[in-house]
Amino acid sequence: MPTRYKIGNSRVLESRESADGVTIRRRRETPDGHRFTTYERIEYPTIAVIKRDGSRELFDRAKLTISTRRSVGKFFASELELEKIIDTVEDRVYDLGENEVESRVIGGLVLDELAAHNEVAYVRFASVFYKFKTLDDFVKILEQRRREP
Repeated sequence: MPTRYKIGNSRVLESRESADGVTIRRRRETPDGHRFTTYERIEYPTIAVIKRDGSRELFDRAKLTISTRRSVGKFFASELELEKIIDTVEDRVYDLGENEVESRVIGGLVLDELAAHNEVAYVRFASVFYKFKTLDDFVKILEQRRREP
């Protein structure tokens, strides 16, 4: 069984910010010489997502990632490109400063990011988001996309 150390009795030997700028890694030492590592991460406030049917659930980055990946398929050169898009969408959701956000707003943020990165992924996501039923739905979104600067 691992030994538990009290952070209050330890001193920081080294601190490093992670490459993503979200986590801080600290090497610590207890008065009796034991060393261990702690990680500090930003704790975001909880946000409720208001679904189309009026139900609410907590914002879940993993769910956003899975649904976006499923919608856009493999139209990105790497997983990192999609992760950057999800990072931006997540930041924009929290930047809204609201306790509740409608799912359509989050979907709109995803569409904005996809439009800037990959038009085919944008159309695929739009087809799921807007629940396309006919080819005319695709034509409308393509015409709308062509008119946008």
